[in-house]
Amino acid sequence: MFAKLSSLAVRFVALALLTIVTATAYAQSTAERVTVVSNDGRGQTIVARSDAAGAIHVLSDAPDGPWYTKSTDGGATFSKPLNLINDEVRKPGLIYSVSDMAIGKDGRLHVAMNANHWKLKLPREEWGLFYVTLDPDAVAFSPVRNINRQPSEGFSLAADGKGNVTACWLADKLYVNVSRDNGKTFSATQELNPAYNPCNCCTTSSVYTADGKLAIFYREETNNNRDMYLILWDQKRNQESNQRVSGLPWKVDACPMTYYAVAPTPNGFTAVWPTKGDIYYARLNAQGKVLPPGEIKTPGASGMRTGSMVLNATDGATLVAWKKDSQLGWQIYDKNGRPQGPAGSTNSPGAGCAGVVDAAGRFVLVR
Repeated sequence: MFAKLSSLAVRFVALALLTIVTATAYAQSTAERVTVVSNDGRGQTIVARSDAAGAIHVLSDAPDGPWYTKSTDGGATFSKPLNLINDEVRKPGLIYSVSDMAIGKDGRLHVAMNANHWKLKLPREEWGLFYVTLDPDAVAFSPVRNINRQPSEGFSLAADGKGNVTACWLADKLYVNVSRDNGKTFSATQELNPAYNPCNCCTTSSVYTADGKLAIFYREETNNNRDMYLILWDQKRNQESNQRVSGLPWKVDACPMTYYAVAPTPNGFTAVWPTKGDIYYARLNAQGKVLPPGEIKTPGASGMRTGSMVLNATDGATLVAWKKDSQLGWQIYDKNGRPQGPAGSTNSPGAGCAGVVDAAGRFVLVR
């Protein structure tokens, strides 16, 4: 009897040790999947994107303007910083800041910026969305252009490989300007749908899907219910739908000034947003409906206008990242929305949240 018990005890201990070793190895493997690099540009990192060749493009803000750097070795080194602003538009006290970046046809970079024209009491038509581009072989960004010429905010850009570029923005309502020629010209301003009532001091996040639709993620304010919605707009047919994404109610009589993001997957989307200061994440199908297990509360927290993002790997893994109090945090989830390994964090100045997925499925975060 004693021998039998001893044998069971040995097996139990062995199983426990195996579980601990396996869990430790798995935690190490998920930790090794995340690489944090420092942008060698100036100022505070705002956004990063990767192109078809795997190069990492990074934009940062500084008192002397926004700066661009590029890495072709996974973030080990970066190119010499290049300023986005030419001397012709520089004025004393005028500061441009990065809002968003997208990579379009032929590898062209499309950048949306805001500026403090309002603070300098310059004409109201100068309080709009400013736009520049950079071609792969260019040595300087294109001249700054004012796309919408009216007071606005919440800028985002989406671009595809066919030459379509859409600028989304807020001015009490949701508006767009669309380019069919890779950003050379833009259409007149269009209100997408008068029924949409976005939080004006929040933002927009937009991406093109594989089937050519435009997805726009935004926060509603109707009746002070600050719910998150995903719009799917078929631009060819000019048809759109609107799907609520967030489930936890948030009723507040003021705009919470939050930032959020949506990213495409082969079969739908992932989305991240703050509710009541906590960061939530969800997987969505191609119609924008939330998939099981529903919205997921992450370990993250946010402040006013602090960044958050989702990065999707080809094996179905998703990294959710957030920023608060100059700390960049993240958590990896599997294809079913289950957390993988412990959450991570690192010091990162500013409010921006930036990163990419490399060809090997590793997550590269830029602080």
